[in-house]
Amino acid sequence: MTSLDLLQSLNEAQRAAVSAPIGPVLVLAGAGSGKTRVLTHRAAWLILECGVSPHGLMAVTFTNKAANEMRGRIESLLGMPADALWIGTFHGLSHRMLRRHWREARLPQSFQILDQDDQERLVRRIIREQKLDEQRWVPREVQGFINSNKDEGRRSKSLSDRNDPTRKQLIQLYKLYEDRCAAAGVVDFAELLLRSFELLRDVPELGEYYRGRFRHILVDEFQDTNGIQYDWLRQLVGKTGAPFVVGDDDQSVYRWRGAKVENMQHFRREYGATVYKLEQNYRSTQVILAAANAVIAKNTDRMGKELWTAAKGGEPIRVYAAYNERDEADFVIDRIRDHQRRGLPLAAAAVLYRSNAQSRAFEESLMAARIPYRVYGGLRFFERAEIKDALAYLRLTQFRDDDIAFERVVNLPARGIGGATLELLRNDARDNQRSLWRAGHELAPALPARAAGALKGFFALIDRLAVEIAELPLHEQVKHVIQHSGLRDHHAKEKDNKGEARVENLDELVNAAESFSPENDEGLSPLGSFLAHATLESGETQAATGLDCVQLMTLHAAKGLEFPTVFVVGLEEGLFPSEHAAFDPDRLPEERRLCYVGLTRAMQRLYLTHAESRRIFGRTAYRDPSRFLAELPPGSVEDVRPRISVSRPLYAPDRVSFSSPVQDDAARRRSRAVPVPGEDLPMRLGARVRHAKFGEGTILRFEGQGESRQVHVNFEGAGRKILMYSLARLEQLS
Repeated sequence: MTSLDLLQSLNEAQRAAVSAPIGPVLVLAGAGSGKTRVLTHRAAWLILECGVSPHGLMAVTFTNKAANEMRGRIESLLGMPADALWIGTFHGLSHRMLRRHWREARLPQSFQILDQDDQERLVRRIIREQKLDEQRWVPREVQGFINSNKDEGRRSKSLSDRNDPTRKQLIQLYKLYEDRCAAAGVVDFAELLLRSFELLRDVPELGEYYRGRFRHILVDEFQDTNGIQYDWLRQLVGKTGAPFVVGDDDQSVYRWRGAKVENMQHFRREYGATVYKLEQNYRSTQVILAAANAVIAKNTDRMGKELWTAAKGGEPIRVYAAYNERDEADFVIDRIRDHQRRGLPLAAAAVLYRSNAQSRAFEESLMAARIPYRVYGGLRFFERAEIKDALAYLRLTQFRDDDIAFERVVNLPARGIGGATLELLRNDARDNQRSLWRAGHELAPALPARAAGALKGFFALIDRLAVEIAELPLHEQVKHVIQHSGLRDHHAKEKDNKGEARVENLDELVNAAESFSPENDEGLSPLGSFLAHATLESGETQAATGLDCVQLMTLHAAKGLEFPTVFVVGLEEGLFPSEHAAFDPDRLPEERRLCYVGLTRAMQRLYLTHAESRRIFGRTAYRDPSRFLAELPPGSVEDVRPRISVSRPLYAPDRVSFSSPVQDDAARRRSRAVPVPGEDLPMRLGARVRHAKFGEGTILRFEGQGESRQVHVNFEGAGRKILMYSLARLEQLS
């Protein structure tokens, strides 16, 4: 292929970017604009037209799949193997560099890499050796502290404790962890990149060698780079490099794992990069693009672009206001069936949601309708670890001799029952043909005092839970066990999105129990029937790979994918945008970008749904439609009316048009069972308040009325709390 042939298949903007003069280049590539095409063609252009040796070219991606795809495309364009090119992920390329220069990196030649689980186990071991309480010093939180600092290029010795005892202890654990890894000759994922960066920075001859070799560095998904990735790139580029980076600031949705969208602005200013914009979209209809443009336009500090397509028109965006989450799921499935009857494959439809917990209602409805589905990039609801943990506790309250349940939760949350104690129990149970529960009762008197006390405490907890839930309704049984087993608090303490997602899933398990209708299960109790139901559902396999099936996934997981038909569900204030983002100006822009990602996954048909009421941890919550719905261009949407046969909830608010969400505000407020902003509330939603025990926080929501009114407050130091308003004695700050 000649260099001219390379350009013939590209549009004008793509050709300009691919053939840009050698120097720092920033390509703003909108969704569906062909960014991978531009990146691979640029690599081929440099080799064929500019005479760059493949030996002097590096391409950086975020996934191994993307790296393999990029290599295949470049080789196809060149018509020959491209083995000399360094193509890979940030971590993969760093690993390659460290293997070559292990001495300079102060590593053993055969150094090993810790995966996430191995790293957590090592952190846990260090915490125990320091005789620290694992309930306060949660291993996963300590692990997060270590990794987040490494992602910003910070070693333990460079950190200040700021006269904070908690921070001082975390830094000490970080130092012990570093020492332990060094002694064992192992590195974790974050260490790969940090150690590689330090190698380039601190060994001048190596830095000069790589800067001289890789003058041309191509980077994909630049908006997702974190601090250390940007610094690593700077070390490689130096003063003479010609980086070519591609990204979309409107699709930066990973701040929670360290991504810095501002890196794009920093790159443009620092290197004086020439900016090229790819705005022509080859995926979606103009109607869909107009909606996406309207939503993202509300964000400030954008680098600026507007998607368009040569194909005009398209089907209107359908917006459905469901009565509740069950009605929402039924609507989606009815539409999928309609598409199926018209001969469209199931795989053409994707259901996108903000929170993993939302998948349950859709999974249940799809299974009931016998429609195959797959949860993309995640587990089915009843297969998730936190759900299995809660079910294990429930099983033990009903059957103490359940060894599988016993082993799963005997030390979760951590209560000081270690592997040695469990091994003694296993041996005794095997030798004497009895359960672990019975073995524990027999052996407890002979165990060391700490282990014996912890084991007896666990036995007492299970016995107490069994008594306390005996007369409760099913969903209250589940709720009580989740709360009083310590599982909910355990995950609530996790300082990342995973912890938040686990809590949401546990809350959804309560909702699942409340909506569960037991069949005639041969005299089983409601709880027994529910546990059997959960086991059977977890045993049901997802649709096999290659089978035509509906796709379920979070909006984060959907990034980079496309589908002819897309359902974005749960568009409600407090859900999407999330409750945290609703009153946090730093979080709301990312929620808006996430909405933009969701809208631009759709190729031909886009459905948006919201529910007037939704069960949250066993309570019915009434929420306003998402602000994102109000931002849609009026001429691009069609209001889909609900079916008459569906029963409204007892206190359902009047339906509100998506295009004018404030018109019927007074009517909505009169009909709500819970208060809304402006309704006889002494404090407004979003107000800053101070509590005598929990400190300062922000009001998120009110529930109930009169003396039973509750207030949800997100406290900066204590997290989210639900308080009786009449007893909380909150002091309003703003």
